[in-house]
Amino acid sequence: MSRRVFLIVLDSLGVGALPDAAEFGDEGAHTLDHLIGAAGGIDVPRLTELGLGNIEGVSAIPAVRNPVAAFGRCAERSPGKDTSTGHFEMMGCILDQRFPTYPDGFPATLIEEFCRHADLPGVLENRPASGTEVIERLGAEHLATGKPIVYTSADSVFQIAAHAEHFGLERLYRACEVARELTRPLGLGRVIARPFIGEIGAFERTYDRRDYSLEPPAETSLDRLKAAGHQVVGVGKISDIFAGRGITRSIHTEGNRDGMQATIAEARTLDAGLVFVNLVDFDMLFGHRRDAKGYAEALEHFDEDLRALELELRADDVVILTADHGNDPTHTATTDHTREYVPVLAYSPDSSWSRALGTRESFADIGATVEALMGLDHAGPGLSFAP
Repeated sequence: MSRRVFLIVLDSLGVGALPDAAEFGDEGAHTLDHLIGAAGGIDVPRLTELGLGNIEGVSAIPAVRNPVAAFGRCAERSPGKDTSTGHFEMMGCILDQRFPTYPDGFPATLIEEFCRHADLPGVLENRPASGTEVIERLGAEHLATGKPIVYTSADSVFQIAAHAEHFGLERLYRACEVARELTRPLGLGRVIARPFIGEIGAFERTYDRRDYSLEPPAETSLDRLKAAGHQVVGVGKISDIFAGRGITRSIHTEGNRDGMQATIAEARTLDAGLVFVNLVDFDMLFGHRRDAKGYAEALEHFDEDLRALELELRADDVVILTADHGNDPTHTATTDHTREYVPVLAYSPDSSWSRALGTRESFADIGATVEALMGLDHAGPGLSFAP
């Protein structure tokens, strides 16, 4: 089948708290509505035309009479609110239990073993922290001691921050590989390399981040698509999230706009297949940093880039826009993700998709839809909403 599907994840763009959000400390969260309110408004004409404001629970964007896209929202069945959980479920791998988290830091025995295998003089921090704040606070000590900064969050992550020049980027990656192997038996979701550059008082993180994820514990839509001979192009951190599984080609990107330019380039050249895109800036630069105005501006830029992508689409192409979790920038208790519904907007240039999808029971409906569009008999959980 020669169809092309462009699945674009607006990382963290939740559209309202899930019924169990209070269990995660996220009661009342609503990333989209709250960021627009805090930013003082937003101008996203294409997303409005598609029907973003028609989705149940969205009030900060006006509904339109005849939305272009099929519109709705998906609930998350897996017990979590992190990147891996959201993307795995999206591709039909629903988790039975949460990845382990470490609110008090990692056990001393694990840190000792990590330092021994990675040949390190020790680590700094070893507790939950904000990535930007922790390098500002401990960056100078890191440079003086050579000890990397190890920290976690409400997610199942072992994050290692180090100066790309003083510590060395490849050395940081090797340390992450050691941490990945040591934490694999624990079922930890991801080890993340967090390189930064600059001088004391002016440190900044780079796009040389790398995620070392657990493989999905079950077969995914990506596995089935690849096995059937389809091209599966991962743009951004998609390949990292799935530990490379089910991906035929991966494109590294440096931010949302670079990711959209890569997607536009694929639309110009790809004959057939799935282009699976993650736009991480929404989450990394604006959600976690509680920057509502920056988040709104990034959505406005995406709206422009989406128009540019549409100029390259063929009549039978399908675009699906969604998210993997929330990250409400007004949620002040923490700087972590929030457990929310995610939006779904699906459309094709032939305009045959316009209808209400309601509230879907699982993110897995997205993977089921992609498989149906690519001509596969869906073998996993989830129900297709393809026309």
